[in-house]
Amino acid sequence: MATESFAEAIAEAERIIREAPHIRTEQDLAEGLDYLAGSIKASLHLAWAYEREYPYFVASTGPYSKLGLDNPDTLYFHSYIRDDAEYVVTGRRGSTADLSFQVMNGDYSPASSPDSLTAFDDRELEIAPDGTYEVRFGPAKADAGPNYFTLAPGAAMLIAREVYSDWANEKRGEIRIHRADTLGTAPPAATERLSAKRFRTAGRILVSRIKTFLAFPEWHYLDLPVNTLTEPRSTPGGLTTQFSSVGHYDLADDQAMVITVPAPAKDVAPYFGFQLGSLWYVSLDYINHQTSLTADQARVDPDGMIRYVVSERDPGLANWIECTGHRRGFLQFRWQRLSRALSPEEGPRAEVVPFDELPKLLPHHEGQQVTPQEWADRIAVRQTAVARRMLG
Repeated sequence: MATESFAEAIAEAERIIREAPHIRTEQDLAEGLDYLAGSIKASLHLAWAYEREYPYFVASTGPYSKLGLDNPDTLYFHSYIRDDAEYVVTGRRGSTADLSFQVMNGDYSPASSPDSLTAFDDRELEIAPDGTYEVRFGPAKADAGPNYFTLAPGAAMLIAREVYSDWANEKRGEIRIHRADTLGTAPPAATERLSAKRFRTAGRILVSRIKTFLAFPEWHYLDLPVNTLTEPRSTPGGLTTQFSSVGHYDLADDQAMVITVPAPAKDVAPYFGFQLGSLWYVSLDYINHQTSLTADQARVDPDGMIRYVVSERDPGLANWIECTGHRRGFLQFRWQRLSRALSPEEGPRAEVVPFDELPKLLPHHEGQQVTPQEWADRIAVRQTAVARRMLG
């Protein structure tokens, strides 16, 4: 049977999920099974998208197929490529805060991360006044000209990221890819043998995906002291114009974490965002709950600082970051499209405090208060914006 190997891979992936060491509650397991469902969907999608001769962009992650502590503010796309061919990316720049490209020499595995071979944002491109652009990736050539990027040996994947800061008002762009020498021709027809191969590939992707992103936090997060955040640093293996600060938390119901960070100037970091993640290393529900905030969404105090309150209980404040039943989880800050490196003083400071003492401890508590209706309006904006973004 063509699907036999994939069925076996699903069973193995479920076993890995059920044996995950962080599972303590029924919610932990239920979310793990949801994560499995999204991974099954994504693995089939990716196996059938492995077309280096007739490439197209696929969504790398999204609200219903999450992985890798996905950023709630980002649309992720990728296409498989080869280092000896030329690829043409065309599109129209939207009004989002950032658009970036990255070339990797492989995919993530349980043992290691792929190397980033090229990474840049659209400041490196020549873009027409109407927002349209054409970018070429291919072998080295003497007369390449602008918007041509040489593929290093081993190049295997092209990633594009479009990042929102103001969810309600920024407009999504357009992006397409084709291989220069196959445009106008068609790939061979599908065969039973090819379909069986793709099911086997999907199974390998599924198991590797589950193992990899259960191991990933061990590499980058869990060796840090709990309830702390690192200084801003260039994101390991990521974009050259992105800095991040990471950590993990463990909060009781009667505790809150107050995180204080300077609101960055737009000319330094056009995009700045904070989010929580579950121990499955995926974002929490950012559509129906405020589990993340960008600089445009956060309420800045009069002293120029953003003060987030991470807690399970509702403090009635604009910058409440909801734990949604997750006593433990991951913390992630990102600064993107940076014009310079960040200093330690520009990073976050975290303090765990008694929840009931927040009114005394927050210097601008009164100005941060919101009514239940104002909170409902904030959630409605999130729900509407994500729905619009996914159809844009």
